Amino acid sequence: MNFIQRAVDVFIIFFSNSSSAYDHNLERNVAIKKLSRPFQNQTHAKRAYRELVLMKCVNHKNIIGLLNVFTPQKTLEEFQDVYLVMELMDANLCQVIQMELDHERLSYLLYQMLCGIKHLHAAGIIHRDLKPSNIVVKSDCTLKILDFGLARTAATGLLMTPYVVTRYYRAPEVILGMGYQANVDVWSVGCIMAEMVRGSVLFPGTDHIDQWNKVIEQLGTPSQEFLMKLNQSVRTYVENRPRYAGYTFEKLFPDVLFHADSEHNKLKASQARDLLSKMLVIDASKRISVDEALQHPYINVWYDPTEVEAPPPAITDKQLDEREHTVEEWKELIYKEVLDWEERTKNGVIKGQPASIAQVQQ
Repeated sequence: MNFIQRAVDVFIIFFSNSSSAYDHNLERNVAIKKLSRPFQNQTHAKRAYRELVLMKCVNHKNIIGLLNVFTPQKTLEEFQDVYLVMELMDANLCQVIQMELDHERLSYLLYQMLCGIKHLHAAGIIHRDLKPSNIVVKSDCTLKILDFGLARTAATGLLMTPYVVTRYYRAPEVILGMGYQANVDVWSVGCIMAEMVRGSVLFPGTDHIDQWNKVIEQLGTPSQEFLMKLNQSVRTYVENRPRYAGYTFEKLFPDVLFHADSEHNKLKASQARDLLSKMLVIDASKRISVDEALQHPYINVWYDPTEVEAPPPAITDKQLDEREHTVEEWKELIYKEVLDWEERTKNGVIKGQPASIAQVQQ
């Protein structure tokens, strides 16, 4: 089965600053991502270190696998570039969104996203930057999440929101500076699912304030109970916005947007809508969790305990997100990580290649 034929007819590079190559040692095609001059400031250096450490730790079929790490420079003084060698996939989800997906493919892609997210959450890793461009797929419908470089810090509020998540997929609690829990990633999955159903972005805000307006225009102004959770300045702004009733999910996602209900797995448009209505909830305290989403009738037809309950990543650096260093200190830490990988490779102690994934049923 080849469900993204149009996407794989051409060569697709799905990483920024990356390309593909044939690895003669691994005897396979790989993707190579260059972290070019990641030591220009502390933020970039910390992100590079975090991405490298986390990629070395995770080992799940729905997370992109790190196959090798190297630098062409021979000394710490010369050290400038890091190359990450990863599994080569066929396309990112942006290409898939332009195609009409039946219920089996849509629900299976969502199931895999949720499995990968659950694996990260099991180690206390909240992705915070889920978007179609950092979710990659193969023509057999297998899916993997990539890019873990974002620092785990909450936004500071509606009127001064730093980059945390690509705007269209940013959860209300991040936009409003409320802090967040693990189900901040569930909102992003809901936005991605909505985009796959509609073929277009659900909340296409032009800036972070317009993003909030797009959310309430479609989902409705949240309750006073929710508004009381906001800090005073943000609440004042939100309360002074026009009030919107919002639309029902039947109106937002009518049957015409879906393929016919599935006879094989009994998947229905009504189930997909119900899942969307539970993920796209402005109040995070009332939003579905990853575990609950995996048990939802639209998703649990694929449930496999070996995938859902895989051992969590063994992260040895418990202060990964709290670390603060100078650029030079970050540079030395990253260099040590690269040398450690090279040493492990020499000794034959490298992480095994990710297990194969189940095929979508015909």
